[in-house]
Amino acid sequence: MTTRTLIVLRHAKAAHVHGLADRERPLTGRGERDARRVGETLTGMDLHPDLVLCSPSERTRQTARLVLPDADITFDPAIYEAYSDELLTLIRRSDPEIRTLMLVGHNPGVHELVLDLTAGDGDPGFPPGAFAVIETEDEWAELEAGRGVARWSPKEH
Repeated sequence: MTTRTLIVLRHAKAAHVHGLADRERPLTGRGERDARRVGETLTGMDLHPDLVLCSPSERTRQTARLVLPDADITFDPAIYEAYSDELLTLIRRSDPEIRTLMLVGHNPGVHELVLDLTAGDGDPGFPPGAFAVIETEDEWAELEAGRGVARWSPKEH
């Protein structure tokens, strides 16, 4: 059996700009720094996603590009306001050849997804810029709640 790795990342800290649509909110300076730090951490962990699925909002786009500047990023509008079950459906559609997949999205969906996949293995919260690394023996198409093991979570950083 092959182990698959799912990296679930919440976008970094975003600005609240009066009159700007939610989808257009950019990262703050702190958010940019935090996103670069996540990239350094993933590199240090030798984690290099084969594919990044990302919400099309400005803050998630910026986060993904700062975390993994050379990554193959697919922007999927379905991620924007998705809940855990909808995110899991997207993950299940992933090519079985992909071994490491990253999903960049928003709360509460990404937090719920991590809790669902790891059977709520402790809940440290999921602040902006938080990520979890989840390993599973399941094929993406067969991934079910409770079938993942958290190898890295917000409580560790």
